[in-house]
Amino acid sequence: MNKTMILAAIALLLGSAGFAQSGQLNLVKPAIVDRDLVIPLGEIRENAVFYPVDIDGTRLEVLVVKAPDGTIRTAFNTCQVCYASGRGFYKQQGSVLVCQNCGNRFRMGQVGLRAGGCNPAPIFPEQKTLTETTITISRDVFREAKEIFARWRRG
Repeated sequence: MNKTMILAAIALLLGSAGFAQSGQLNLVKPAIVDRDLVIPLGEIRENAVFYPVDIDGTRLEVLVVKAPDGTIRTAFNTCQVCYASGRGFYKQQGSVLVCQNCGNRFRMGQVGLRAGGCNPAPIFPEQKTLTETTITISRDVFREAKEIFARWRRG
């Protein structure tokens, strides 16, 4: 095998490793602090991506996913019923999100649609700005949601 073939094989392997990583479950992005969250549309996949945000010392988290119908869904990563337990957050298992407190399971197509009940807390269209390249959620939206994250991941 000549040097060119070896370099091509290495490039192919490195490219494949990057592709495998992009499909991983429970991908958490770096946290942002006390500012708007700007999500590039190119980062959104069929597997949920989690975006931590720290607002005034409270850690919140947004989950974003491309639903089977191709729409982009956003929600706070907290269960609307279980949030006070401290364990009312979601992890992806296979093709569903599972509440770590009550065990309820949600398909990606259910994310961001319903307020109330045991669902991921939706971030509705009027709470975000969508452009051709990004979704922006303002820090004011996070400030309003701080209460449901007061005990988050502390149970």
